[in-house]
Amino acid sequence: MNTSEGPREGERLAVFDIGGTDVKAGLLTDAGLSGVRRVPTPGVPGTDRATDLTALIAELAADADAISVVVPGIVDEAAGVVRFAANLGLREEPLRDRLAAATGLPVALGHDIAAVGVAERRLGAARGVDNVLVLPIGTGIAGVAFVDGHRLRAGGYAGEIGHAPVPGGGPCSCGATGCLETVASAAAIARRFSAESGIAAAGAREVAALLDDPRAGAAARRAWDAAIDALTHALRHCVAVLGPELIVIGGGLAAAGPALLDPLTARLHGALSFHRRPAVVAAQLGPDAGLWGAAILGTDLLGLTALPRKDRGPT
Repeated sequence: MNTSEGPREGERLAVFDIGGTDVKAGLLTDAGLSGVRRVPTPGVPGTDRATDLTALIAELAADADAISVVVPGIVDEAAGVVRFAANLGLREEPLRDRLAAATGLPVALGHDIAAVGVAERRLGAARGVDNVLVLPIGTGIAGVAFVDGHRLRAGGYAGEIGHAPVPGGGPCSCGATGCLETVASAAAIARRFSAESGIAAAGAREVAALLDDPRAGAAARRAWDAAIDALTHALRHCVAVLGPELIVIGGGLAAAGPALLDPLTARLHGALSFHRRPAVVAAQLGPDAGLWGAAILGTDLLGLTALPRKDRGPT
């Protein structure tokens, strides 16, 4: 797309963070990000949802002058194609061009985790850091790496750390066995704890809250320690290959704070020898990080100037 055809300063960029369950939407203007809302992702899980998504985005972007969308999976930003997004039932879907044809507007398409990383580096915990790994940990695990200030893309295939093999990993929904996600995702931590304790846990934060519980603490600690050991194993490889100065942990697991960050930092640093020892910190932008990332990607890819002055994030 010819970025010179993007809207002029002062016009409105509709931003969307598409998930398998929910769609987050907002509007970026010179005044900032506003009108943030969450609606159920249309269509039936496991089916091709592109038509329904296109209709929803077109409706919500009716008053906008351009659109920026981020989605999970393997996303070829240059081609505007979702190569594979299991949660959305999309494969080789030219979503950018489909949206542009339906709305008549300029459209930018990006990867959701890459968007979070871009936002944290531009506005959040990694602001100004050239060598950083941003790792949101929720139902799944993926990351985005910046080396000497350049984001690693590889046609959308870079950053799938959740599917790196780790000791103790089990069968994964991707079809492989041993993936990091099967041990260290928020869902995996909760599953292991519940299986061992018989106590239902909705997520990793609930497990973290029980680490010192006299009745459930032992099971919580085993699930927690297994996750930290698996993360340490995967991050040790990342440090050796990428040399980050900083590792930013986001997603639901970051809410555990020192219960996660302190032991993870200690184990990771203890596993390294001559390597750079990165600081390990929590992400700062919270649940709207994907929208801020979509806003930045949209302004960059479409040649807009609508991002608020100072590239400021939420205040």
